[in-house]
Amino acid sequence: MSTKIQYIIKKFRKKNKKKVKKLILEKCPQKKATCLKVFVSSPKKPNSASRKVAKVVVLSNKKITQCHIPGVKHSLQRYSTVLLRGGRVKDLPGVKYRLIRGKFDLKKVFNRAKARSKYGIPKSTK
Repeated sequence: MSTKIQYIIKKFRKKNKKKVKKLILEKCPQKKATCLKVFVSSPKKPNSASRKVAKVVVLSNKKITQCHIPGVKHSLQRYSTVLLRGGRVKDLPGVKYRLIRGKFDLKKVFNRAKARSKYGIPKSTK
C-alpha cells in the first residue's frame, strides 16, 4: 500500500498551533503590574553595560516576570505601579517585556527630542 493511500485512510495532517511567546500578556497589548524589586543586570557576552530591570507581578493573573526599564534615569521602587508591554531585550536573557514610560509611577524621560512616543514625551509647541 502506498504512503499516499495510508495518509488518506488515516486522518489529514493536523495544523501546528502557533507558539505564544508572550504568555503573561494573555493576548492583551498592555497589563498593569506592581514592582517587587528594581535592580541592575549585565548583558550577554559581546555587550557591556548595566541594564535597569524590574521584577514585577502582573495584577490580573498574579504571574511574576522581569521587565526592562527603557530610557535614562527612573524613580521606580518597590510597590510602584507600572504598565507592561511586550518587546524583548536581545542582550538580556529571559527579559521579554518592557515598561511604558509616562504611565502610573514610571515618569517620562526628560529632554528627549527623538523617539518621543517610546518615552512618554508630548510634542513640544513652538
